[in-house]
Amino acid sequence: MEPLERLLNLVGLLLETPTPLTYEQIRDTLDAYRADNVDSAKRMFERDKDQLREFGIPLQLVDTDVWGAEQGYVIPKDEYYLPEIAFTPQELGALLVAAQSGGENTPAEQAARKLLYGADGGVLAGLAGGPLASGSDARSVLVIDAADAAQRRRRVRFGYRTSHGQVAERVVAAYAMVFRGGHWYLVGHDAERDDVRAFRLSRFTTDLDDEGEGGEPPDGFRAADHVQAGPWAATAQDLAEVAFSPDVAWWALGSFAGARQTGVDDDGWIVADVPMAEPALLASLVLQFGPDAVVRSPEALRAEIVAQLEAIDG
Repeated sequence: MEPLERLLNLVGLLLETPTPLTYEQIRDTLDAYRADNVDSAKRMFERDKDQLREFGIPLQLVDTDVWGAEQGYVIPKDEYYLPEIAFTPQELGALLVAAQSGGENTPAEQAARKLLYGADGGVLAGLAGGPLASGSDARSVLVIDAADAAQRRRRVRFGYRTSHGQVAERVVAAYAMVFRGGHWYLVGHDAERDDVRAFRLSRFTTDLDDEGEGGEPPDGFRAADHVQAGPWAATAQDLAEVAFSPDVAWWALGSFAGARQTGVDDDGWIVADVPMAEPALLASLVLQFGPDAVVRSPEALRAEIVAQLEAIDG
């Protein structure tokens, strides 16, 4: 057996054992120490112990019972595993700067991604796709302020522009941040809609104003669940109304993640709300259905479709 495999097996055994194990019990459990030469196996075990301790692994010899008649080996989990990592807003800012210091998928970005996202359910949640950078999509200070509000469970007020171009104030109890498809989203409880919603930071029209204590997210909350799937990285507020002919409606509704049928016209056309964040991207997808798809709103999407059609004709 390779030395590394032998050491890993020993660490795994001593981490998971409910009670300390004597050398004899370890020898009976792990094949690596069952050599015919008992003295040779014992010397190998002693070398392995010393090597693990040199690596900083807290292998301990403790009493196996209250009388101290026998001793065994154990690796305490609370001393072996690293504690959960938390960041101050200043530390978060430094990590964002490190993530943006090079090109896409640099070692700095990979390290920052692992540190920022941490375990599932934390303040920051990452989904696949896009570089870890705020860039022109959202100002770094806004990313830091939003993450700080989520970490401290604050209620915040801010101006927000929807995909329809409408601007209004939002009051949100901040729960978490999500990075999806190159964009940052603040996820929290929207007071006006009395529901959990996601807000893309690049659509914020003002800085965040602290409105006091926010509150804890509901049981089973996962921030990523509230950011629509799909290459257009839509939020709950970004919806386009599209009508599809009966011939393609079944296909179209299954092609757009998060699409929801809202009605049926007299001529049988199916009307649906389709999640949208980037008009240009959704327009190119709708155009694949040709005359079997008609965009009714928003006007920005209709204009983008006209522009793409004119570019093709040109």
